[in-house]
Amino acid sequence: LPDSGVPGHRSMELEKISSAFEPFLEDTGASEKRDAIVVFKPKGPSLAQPIRGRKRKLKERLDYVKARAAAQVPMQKKVFAKYKAEGRKRLPKTRTPELGMKPIGGGSLPVMQVEVTRKTLPALMQEDVVAVFPNQNVSLIAPKKIDYAALGKTEQKNGITWGLQELGIPELWDTGARGTDIRVGVMDTGVHGDHPALGGRVKGFIVADDRGRPIQAEPSFDAGSHGTHVCGTIAGGKSAEGVAIGVAPEAELHVAGVLVGEGRISALLAGIDWAIQQGVDIISMSLGFSYYEPAFASIFQLLMDQFQVLPVAAIGNENHGNSSSPGNVSNSLAVGAVERSAGNKIEVPFFSSGASLSLPGQTPDLIVKPDIVAPGSQVYSCIPPEDTPQGTFEYTYMDGTSMATPHVAGVAALLMSAKPDAPVEDIIGALKDTAKHPNGDAGRPDNRWGYGLIQPLDALNAL
Repeated sequence: LPDSGVPGHRSMELEKISSAFEPFLEDTGASEKRDAIVVFKPKGPSLAQPIRGRKRKLKERLDYVKARAAAQVPMQKKVFAKYKAEGRKRLPKTRTPELGMKPIGGGSLPVMQVEVTRKTLPALMQEDVVAVFPNQNVSLIAPKKIDYAALGKTEQKNGITWGLQELGIPELWDTGARGTDIRVGVMDTGVHGDHPALGGRVKGFIVADDRGRPIQAEPSFDAGSHGTHVCGTIAGGKSAEGVAIGVAPEAELHVAGVLVGEGRISALLAGIDWAIQQGVDIISMSLGFSYYEPAFASIFQLLMDQFQVLPVAAIGNENHGNSSSPGNVSNSLAVGAVERSAGNKIEVPFFSSGASLSLPGQTPDLIVKPDIVAPGSQVYSCIPPEDTPQGTFEYTYMDGTSMATPHVAGVAALLMSAKPDAPVEDIIGALKDTAKHPNGDAGRPDNRWGYGLIQPLDALNAL
């Protein structure tokens, strides 16, 4: 950034300030403000052992979350006060704009939204700051195809969607694993919680705005149809024809409408923060932004280290050679799609994104995404009632890595319900290690299949 005092690309990476500020602030004046996300060092009690969302431990989990939220406040004030004082020195003495700060959500995450200018941004180079990145727009990873075709004869005959059948989900159900007492946070367009296929599985709902505020809304609603479809795949029951659509039909859904209107990273973080306060075990995200933002890895690390929450993210629908953040950060569990083609062959469809990111001089210096793949083509699930020229539909087929991601979130719920004391890291490891790659172990991970198609029963046996 010319004459701004902001370091160049490589320095930004090394000094915690995202290189995405270069285009973000490029056309702004010296005193023109933009919103940034600041991640600061977490404070509060340590997590001595995994605390799952099971009923016998839920109070313990929620007490822990509240204690951590209270502990963040002094650090938030300290970081902002130092930034504000140092920032004033960098601004013109006349007509100096007031630098503002907004908390995000309930404070469970050590994050805040801060106003920055080209001149003041370097003042966030503080010891207590972990990462700083722009409050960019976040978009839905929209389905590549929506098909209101009648339910396939094979699925009707089998009483189960092809994706659940391919993953061997009934075999896990036979072990007693059905997602009981596991809470799944869904960051999406919302949910039509009154859909009969969801059968009371939606236990919490908010809308998150771009100022980082969770807003209670009743009844729950879907700003599109995507969120309801995702929720059906995670924890839906049976369709009107008696076909099972949900991987973990006894899991609880806690849904944040973070893509109602223009989505921003602040809204996404507010939704994640709210979900943590509900005691979720898993967060499913079929959304992203179209560049590589390594700073988001700090958020995922906090979720896993401080809360034992598993973040699952779609890698994108922009074809081979592309990827979306936050799915493409180093520590994400990024999901690509597979389809069943002629002759029942399982393949990665053309739309499913994947890329290898070479980052010389950084740690890690190579990132290969996705990590795993799951059924993501011709996925049948529920939607809000939708009137079309062909009639009113409450179910439809969709294609996309957005449809593969809830399959993985649902499988994680089954594994957690069966192995409630398994750490998140072990669940990720089991899913990767037991995944099936068409070229065997020697071919993985690659940027089409990752480690391969998940094998839920093998993963359960590995835990």
